[in-house]
Amino acid sequence: MQRRHFLRSGAALTSLSPLGAALANGEAAPAVTAGARPPFSAPGALAPVRARPDRLIDIAVCTRPFRPQGPRIEAERRHGRTIVHNYGHGGSGWSLSWGSAQAALPLILATREKHVAVVGCGAIGLTTARVAQRAGLRVRIYAKDRPPEVRSSAATGVWSPDSRICTEEHATPEFMPRWEAMARGSFKVYQSLLGLPGDPVEWRDGYVLSDLPFDQPLPPPAIEDIEPDYPDLESRIRDLWPRSQLLQPHQHPFAVPHVRRYTQMMFNLASYSRLLMDDFMRDGGEIEQREFAHPRQFASLKERTVVNATGYGARALFGDETIVPVRGQTARLIPQPEVNYNLIYRGHNLVMVSRREGVLVQAQGERDFGDDSTAPDRALSEAAVGRLAQLFA
Repeated sequence: MQRRHFLRSGAALTSLSPLGAALANGEAAPAVTAGARPPFSAPGALAPVRARPDRLIDIAVCTRPFRPQGPRIEAERRHGRTIVHNYGHGGSGWSLSWGSAQAALPLILATREKHVAVVGCGAIGLTTARVAQRAGLRVRIYAKDRPPEVRSSAATGVWSPDSRICTEEHATPEFMPRWEAMARGSFKVYQSLLGLPGDPVEWRDGYVLSDLPFDQPLPPPAIEDIEPDYPDLESRIRDLWPRSQLLQPHQHPFAVPHVRRYTQMMFNLASYSRLLMDDFMRDGGEIEQREFAHPRQFASLKERTVVNATGYGARALFGDETIVPVRGQTARLIPQPEVNYNLIYRGHNLVMVSRREGVLVQAQGERDFGDDSTAPDRALSEAAVGRLAQLFA
């Protein structure tokens, strides 16, 4: 989530980037000519969320690895090994994982090694391992943790290819086409995963709620905003999702005056991570539990090509202080299969994503940017659940 956009422009959530331009620009519903099919079917009755703190079953914290320059995808020689770096995706790790792995593959293949090590078993590590396997390589993953203990398992689970991916000053003419290729490459792979058992990937409708008209800016935050400016990248891939639609009061059940309906791709991370793990093992992959304190330890590995997919861990492991931690906290309510929609409450720091493994409620603190703390704040999540309950009053 990009806090600056959430608070100021009303884009609400850059991890809901298909909606960002619509909200920021006050996009009007497309005109419907006589006899034409409307862009959305009439909304059916929405089941209310049973939003109570006693239904909380899990609270998780992740540290998103933001780099102002964008992801590091490059190779270097060190300690007798070729190290291919693939980390620093901010809040876009799951969303860009396939395209990022495809961008790293030529660097891996250039070593001409048939056996490859991948360090890290999160979104980027698992996906890079799968792409390398598909290229005919033998892959072993080395990791301290595996899903669901990895940081990326605590993500919101929505397709957010431009969420804290770089700062505006680094969105150069060289960077933007690379980002677009990664976003489109990932999107194409995700469409091939629709309809699989467990629904690892699916499309969901959602609703953005607002106390103010969408073309009216929100008040400035009470606390000084320390985040940088982020570029507008989503316009480059605007053809990949439907346009949002402004609803009338009689078309929704929410206790707010302004509502937009949108459609977005999302991931059920429990089943999706299991799918990646099962496919990796089925194709001969191996996983070895191991923790690295210094890159010189790579010299002891059997493989001479090593992919560094450690995410935020690269800050300590490689001394990369360009990585900025961005704290994120999610909480899960007991699953409600009848709740088949997502919610954003604009200006109230509230996001709800209904996944198969539970109703996910995300809330931010006042200063998540630059915060590397990982202790859960139950009061923060309980307050978010309370705000969610009020929407169904």
